[in-house]
Amino acid sequence: MTAIRSGLVAPIAALAATFAGGLATLPQPASAASAVALEACVSDIRRDAVAAGVPQKLADQALGGVKYDEKAVRFSRTQPEYKTEIWDYMAFLVDAKRIRDGRALMKRHQTLLAQVQKQVGVDRHIVAALWGVETDYGRKKGDFFIPHALANVVCLSGRRASYFKGELITALKIVAAGDLHLKDLQGSWAGAFGQTQFMPSTYRRLAVDFDGNGRKDLVNSEADALASAANYLKKAGWNNRLPWGFEVHLPKGYSGPSGRKKRASLSTWAKRGITHIDGTPVRGAYSAGLLLPAGRNGPAFLVTKNFDALYSYNVAESYALAIGHLSDRLRGHGPLEAKWPTDDPGLSRAQRLDLQNRLLLNGYNIGRADGLIGPVTQDAIRKAEIRFGMEPTGRPGTKIYRALGGNR
Repeated sequence: MTAIRSGLVAPIAALAATFAGGLATLPQPASAASAVALEACVSDIRRDAVAAGVPQKLADQALGGVKYDEKAVRFSRTQPEYKTEIWDYMAFLVDAKRIRDGRALMKRHQTLLAQVQKQVGVDRHIVAALWGVETDYGRKKGDFFIPHALANVVCLSGRRASYFKGELITALKIVAAGDLHLKDLQGSWAGAFGQTQFMPSTYRRLAVDFDGNGRKDLVNSEADALASAANYLKKAGWNNRLPWGFEVHLPKGYSGPSGRKKRASLSTWAKRGITHIDGTPVRGAYSAGLLLPAGRNGPAFLVTKNFDALYSYNVAESYALAIGHLSDRLRGHGPLEAKWPTDDPGLSRAQRLDLQNRLLLNGYNIGRADGLIGPVTQDAIRKAEIRFGMEPTGRPGTKIYRALGGNR
């Protein structure tokens, strides 16, 4: 899954599972001894929570009956076996349904989004795109009850125990403050929750009560969630007078500097032969860096400091690019002009679900089709690829989809 790299936010569990790639060997079921150790560790967490100001009753309710959670421990320990290609990532996150749903929701919430843009100072299309990428516009809450999941991570994962214990205690403080109910703490294994997936410490620092009801509720209030996401980006340096970036055309044989941090004035990029994707000159009184997410043979972008603000939300250039491009699509712009350098493009969510159904129809036992490409589906894809004489990658691409009869 996508790791917590900065202690800020994390994608929801559903997205994490989708981009996880193959997972390492699963942890063994908890032994009687480890169950006793878990109970003792949870008791220590409860004591520390109370010492930090969490009411005893709340600590008891939140941490009572904690059981071994294999999934939470596994997600906290494992890393992807292969890198998700940028064209897979973008195909999944910026698909036709997410664009269509986002435009409909922007129309439904146009007054709220206009108020957020005016009062906080972050473009409404960016806010809506972030909402769409993080939780599919509030539809995906995550699979874990955060106090129990984090207790497992703290006690059994062996990974950043002090940090995650602090996030657990902070989550309980949010409930104690009256902003949320305990049942609202539903999210990722790492503790991110709410419609825009804040970590508890970020929630305490940057959440706002935008609907004015006296509670900072990023779970049940679209107003609070969207304004808080905008507040995060504003604090991260967002400037509404700048674009996040835009697609550009590289001159043939370009071998100059690249990288989002290697900024230069737009006039300098123009002298290097870089133009807008339609060939018009790049102009503006600001600096930008050249982003080449798939190398010099794929789409290219000039990105501003606003891109860095998006990047800070999950510390991944592909993530920031997905938000930026989705925001453009919500604004009414078309798809990227340049093609990704692959003869096996990625699949949309609908195509991934159809792929799984076709695997089932062909006798591959993957359980229930849900559109999430985890290790079981990847193994079935490998077997299907071998059957059709392909290299066994386990990747949900267009070639194996077409080989299985897919045409959506």
